[in-house]
Amino acid sequence: MKAQTKESQDLMTAETALQQLKEGNQRFIEKQQVNRDLMQQVRETSTGQYPFATVLSCIDSRVSSELIFDQGIGDIFSIRIAGNFVNEDILGSMEFACKLAGTKLVLVLGHTACGAVKGACDSARLGNLTALINKIEPAVAAVKEPADKEMRNSSNPDFVNDVAEVNVKMTIENIRTQSQVLKEMEDAGEIQILGGMYDISTGTVHFYE
Repeated sequence: MKAQTKESQDLMTAETALQQLKEGNQRFIEKQQVNRDLMQQVRETSTGQYPFATVLSCIDSRVSSELIFDQGIGDIFSIRIAGNFVNEDILGSMEFACKLAGTKLVLVLGHTACGAVKGACDSARLGNLTALINKIEPAVAAVKEPADKEMRNSSNPDFVNDVAEVNVKMTIENIRTQSQVLKEMEDAGEIQILGGMYDISTGTVHFYE
């Protein structure tokens, strides 16, 4: 399979970009990944890149966007940070990816059993990690059930996953409120900003549409 070109990127819409990710995840699950010559794609992208999607995901070693969506070199921009939240630098990267490099879709991808989310549920404090955890804690507060404090920690996997889901949705809203560039592009129909959750036990991505 050849790398993305300016022509193939121009033909993409947010809807077809999403479909590409869905089909790629299905291939991943079914162990039917596309046979790619990655070194050929290295050569093809040496003079330019034309990705169709930007994925913000966690640093978790089990959640590599290129693998779980069965994509090759030059297909997606991959932004990774523990807890898949946004800050000024990440928003700037997204603005570059969409406004200047032409991607049609921004996907915020959380995952089950997220360690960063567990840390937020437990109010973990450790060096620079504390500042990172602070950015996820609003999602913990937004999940009202269970009310029992004994159940509102990392020992409750359902609570952790509920917080991870809310964190994705809050991150999407933060993108819209903190990036005028991306909000205007979405309002104009030039891009879509969506969320999803990756199940680390099945390999399946559940999209929020």
